[in-house]
Formats: sequence, C-alpha cells, structure tokens
Amino acid sequence: MVKGVVGEETRLKSVEDRLAESGAQSEVGLVIGKLSSSLDRGFVYDLVPTPANDAGDPACVVVEANRDDKKKGGKAKAAQADSAASFVIDNDWIAEHARQVSRMLLGGMKVVGIYIWISESSFKSAANMLCQTLKGVAAAGPSSEIDSNERLLIHISYSPRRWVCRNCTVTSSITSSSLRPCDFKMGRVMSSLVTYRSTYNFDLRLPICPERSSDLKTMADSLRQGISIVSKELKDAKALVDGILAEEDEPYKSDGVHEIEFLLPFTQAQEQSQKEVAGIVHFNGSVSSYAFLNSKEPLSEVLADIKTDIITSLESRLDIICDEADAYIGSSVEGNELETGKHIAQISLQSARKACTLAFPQRVFIPWLGGTYICDYLQSSEALEVIKDHCIELMSIEDPIDLSNVLKPETVAPIKAARLFWDIANGLGMSTKSDRSMKKNRDTGRELSIKKPLDMGIVGAIFFLFAAVLVGIGLFLSNSSEK
Repeated sequence: MVKGVVGEETRLKSVEDRLAESGAQSEVGLVIGKLSSSLDRGFVYDLVPTPANDAGDPACVVVEANRDDKKKGGKAKAAQADSAASFVIDNDWIAEHARQVSRMLLGGMKVVGIYIWISESSFKSAANMLCQTLKGVAAAGPSSEIDSNERLLIHISYSPRRWVCRNCTVTSSITSSSLRPCDFKMGRVMSSLVTYRSTYNFDLRLPICPERSSDLKTMADSLRQGISIVSKELKDAKALVDGILAEEDEPYKSDGVHEIEFLLPFTQAQEQSQKEVAGIVHFNGSVSSYAFLNSKEPLSEVLADIKTDIITSLESRLDIICDEADAYIGSSVEGNELETGKHIAQISLQSARKACTLAFPQRVFIPWLGGTYICDYLQSSEALEVIKDHCIELMSIEDPIDLSNVLKPETVAPIKAARLFWDIANGLGMSTKSDRSMKKNRDTGRELSIKKPLDMGIVGAIFFLFAAVLVGIGLFLSNSSEK
C-alpha cells in the first residue's frame, strides 16, 4: 500500500473553495489519480463530483434527526444531533458514474477512490457505508486492469475544516476498521507528468463454427475472443521508444511527447484445426493510445499502462455497443440491424445468412488538465458536439470545450503490416515488404547490368578465336598449294 499521497494543489484548492461556497452539507465524488507501486506513492489529479441521478436526487444526503433539538440545546445538543443524523448514499449510482468515467481515462490515470464532503461527526457514522461505496467503485473498473484493489477515501471536513486521506485494500468483508490514515499533502503533480503516445494495429480472422456445433457464438462473443487474442499478443511485445529499444528498468525524464511502437514477437506455428468452419469474422483496426506518468516511474510501468489502455479501449467500445444492443427495440432493417430484429452484436453468427459489418466507436481525445487528455467515443451516427455534454456531466468540466482542439487520430487507420521484433534487430524493419521487393529488383537489375558487358566480351573472344582459326586454316592451305 502507498505510504503517502500528493494532490494537485490548484485543482484541490479549487474544489475546496467551491464546496465551501456551495453551503452543501454533503457531496460525494470520484478521485482521479494514480497509485504507483514503484514509487510507493499515490497521486491525485482531480476530484470529480457524482451528478444527480435520473430522478434529480443527489448521490448522497445527510438527513438530520431533529432540527428543533439542535437549535434549542446549545453545543452539546447540536453535537448529539449531528451524531444521530442519518446518512443516505446511492452506491449503485456512484458505481455507474465510476464505470462511465473509467472509460474516459487514459493510461496512467484511473478512478483510485472516492471523496466525501461531510462533517467529522457524520463521517464517523457513515464510514461503513462509504466502505461499501468504495467496494462498488472498485468493481466498476475495467476488467483488463491489473489491479491491487487498493483504494483511497478522502474526507474533506467542513467542521472542522481539514483534509484526511485514508487507504484500504478492497475485499468482500471491508469495514471501517480496514481504513488506514496515510500522509496527504498538496503540491504540483501535473507538471511532473511525461506524455507517451502509441498506435497499435491489429488484423485477426476468427473462425465461425457451423450451426450444428455446440460452440454457438454471437458477434459480441467473437469480438471478446478477438480482444483476448490482442491482449496476449501485446503481453509479450517489445517496445521502441522514439525509435530506440526500450530499457524498461530506467525512468524516461525528457520533455515532449514520446512515441511508443510495439514489436510483435514471433508466433509459434499452430496446428490447423480439424473442425469445420462455416465463416470468418474479420476483426481489424487501429487503436490510438496515450499514457501520462510521473517522470520518476520506470519505463516498464509506462509500457504496462499503455498496453492496458489499448485493451481497455477495445473493451470499452464493445461495452458501448452491447449497451446499445441491450437497449435496442425494433425490427427495421437498417444500420446495425438484421432481418431478425436483433442488434448485430446479439445475433448468432451461425444463423447469419448474409455478410454484415459492425463499426466500433471512434476514440477522440479532449484536452484536460496540465497538457493531458481524456477520451470519449463517438458512434458513426453521433456528431462531435455530444462530447461537450459527456464532459460536463461525467467529468464536471466547467470551461468551454473548443472542438478544434479535439484530437481524432483514428479517423483514417494506417494500412501497414505489423512489424516483427527480429526485423528491427536485423535492420530490416524500417522498410516494408514492397520496399524490400523493390530493393531486390534494383539489386537484380544491377547484377544484370554487370553481366551484359561480360557476355559481350565472351562473344567477342569467341569471334576472334574463330577468325584466328580461319586465318590459320587459310595460311595452312596456302602453304600446301605452294609445295
């Protein structure tokens, strides 16, 4: 568990001022940051309040037992009334907020816990409920994340005014006794982050078994299998950072944006399946990824976060499609719908009678804090303007978003073959197959051009030899006739 936590001072002071001016008795929200095992330290970048639910009710509320007793009895009565006040919190809604926000965070950033704005006495009575909230938030995170289950609970008390940070390991039996105070201070966190960027291309062909097979799959099942294959490929991939083979144990302190390229290892030739195949799912595309990590963190942690972000992005897009499919009602034949009246993600691939296409949502990057980005996903039918509502509602972004600054690197996916590690090691990786073919042709042409004068020399030598023989025969015959 981390021994200390550092929060971004400008953001946290702004949150504290907003809460103090609001006059609210309680507020709950998500803690966005990073818990670094290599540095044994946690970083908090921002606190994002959970919005009101669909009915307009706040995510948490303090219900006082008796306002009249508090007014009549002085300080002792007031303290007793505070301790008797009940605390109501909507754990499911906060977990759903965490699930949605997790989709928008990039490598090196995640939902690391919750914060609560509440009085000291109310916190004591609400501690066990807040532990259950932490449990729900932890469960709402992406399944692909390698997680220690450590989470933070930040209590911002207004009576008295102070910040207290506690951490815990989330288990099925978590209680208030699981919370442990940890050192908390504010400082400049965002300025020490280093930016890494990567684009990963994949191209898979997944078999569809015939209808009589017991292995019946929907499109969503097949795509999850494809994502699992991509995850296994990435696990053993080596990496180039700015064109140089990475030394994973060293930190990378230079400024600017650093390009990461993954090199696929050789794959063992797999035995051909003897099962009958009824069709193929062609799963291909390009994933753009960012990661933001402290300059003191080793490169191995950077690469792990980038790989996790790539897989999480694919899973998030498929989850968005499945959410759309679950809400789908209708039977018209257009877009992502087939004659069965089902969404394309829900159909059984064995029962499909015609070719069908499913486009994943496009990932776009929105400027956030201190030169970092968050992301959002756009369906093919959605306009870029919808990200404004998402950012305001989910991330509580108050400043207007300039759409011209939104990055859309996945608009056109690059078409190129995945590069193998040994190609780079042998110095061949910088040229494509067509380049090597052209080089081979040029070399062949050069060889031919060298051989042509050699062939003419041989022909000339034979000609002169033949002429010499003729001259010799002529001289011999001439001498014979004179005798």
